[in-house]
Amino acid sequence: MTSATNSRLDSRALTLFVAVAQSLSFRQAAQALHISQPPLSRAIRQMEERLGTRLFERDTQGVALTPAGELLLPRAQKILALLAQAEALVVGADKGARLRIGLTSAIEPSWFAGLAERIAKARPGTEVVTRSDTSPRLVRALRAHRLDAAFIALPTESADLDVSLLERQPMVVAMASTHALARRRSVRLAELDGQRVFMFERARQPAFFDHCQAVLAMHRVAIDPIREPADHPVLLAEVAAARALALLPQSFTALRRSGVSYRALVEGDALAVGVGLALHGGNAALRGLLQRCARR
Repeated sequence: MTSATNSRLDSRALTLFVAVAQSLSFRQAAQALHISQPPLSRAIRQMEERLGTRLFERDTQGVALTPAGELLLPRAQKILALLAQAEALVVGADKGARLRIGLTSAIEPSWFAGLAERIAKARPGTEVVTRSDTSPRLVRALRAHRLDAAFIALPTESADLDVSLLERQPMVVAMASTHALARRRSVRLAELDGQRVFMFERARQPAFFDHCQAVLAMHRVAIDPIREPADHPVLLAEVAAARALALLPQSFTALRRSGVSYRALVEGDALAVGVGLALHGGNAALRGLLQRCARR
């Protein structure tokens, strides 16, 4: 039997091969793998030498798979998928088949509808426990290993964590249906100057609070801030009562309430809130699982 040390193929070689085969570009593959191009080219040449056959044709026109490369590609992809699945199962077993997932309260809860069920279906036998909280608190819980992963609002201070952006939600304006601006199809930030607007406390989301203040200052808009209720139904009740306007991520338009109208904000992208997946680095299997199960 051939020993593992004498094997002509291993997972690293297959990963490098698949990256080049999918992009048909050594430069693009190197960028995707976060390595420089010369070591990648050397590794592929060494792989070809071990196998005794060429996997790629290289010329001035570009890179193409040889017949041997075309045979290897689907099998390499299947092997890497099986390895990722095995890693995910082992990680789940090591954690007692329990995943603790944080969900940011900055995004309307319907964004996460069915997430736990999709995770449990993708990883049978896993108990999925979710916790809703502000993004800074979720980050602290993740750093303390009280969570395995967290969906957080961006920007949020998350140094030393692996964070990937899943979606950006532009801000919309929620207002009483009787408000004069409700007659518009869209609203400009300048039209909010001097208006009473609900604003969350900086302690709940410091980085995003500072971002919002910077955008308002850039557009020379001075709102009359009113402390925002933490409970979403209470917030919408206050909006319906015409106490103040509210700037909310687009997902909140799924919350329908009599007396409340949502209008697009022309500068909504400048104030957009990101939805990010945060976890400790090195857990590629868990990151892939949650990215597949997240609503995109």
